[in-house]
Amino acid sequence: MPIDAFQHVNIRSADADRARDFYVRALGLRVGDRPPFASSGYWLYLGEVPVVHLVQLAPADARQPGSGRIDHVAFRGVDLEATRQTLAAAGIPFREAIVLRDQTVQIFIHDPDGVKIELNFEG
Repeated sequence: MPIDAFQHVNIRSADADRARDFYVRALGLRVGDRPPFASSGYWLYLGEVPVVHLVQLAPADARQPGSGRIDHVAFRGVDLEATRQTLAAAGIPFREAIVLRDQTVQIFIHDPDGVKIELNFEG
């Protein structure tokens, strides 16, 4: 196989500052080093890996909000109750589901641009 790891998702955001705040608050990602590209935006890190790249949409960009053909982006969660409390305290609506096969609890949220985020907590 020619690949060995997932690197990042790039999100073109209507308001990159607002999206940055969401990912930091909701998921605990941190803002880190980003090369000096012509576009403005942020790289958000999980540990030492920049997994979410945010790029500010230009005012004339007519793209619609949401994920296009991508349905969602998923992360493995580490503390279900703390995540519920964090999201509730931040006023971020979420939906929960349980995978009956292995009792994995899934939490679904949407970022400010409508991108669906799935958080999986092993059962």
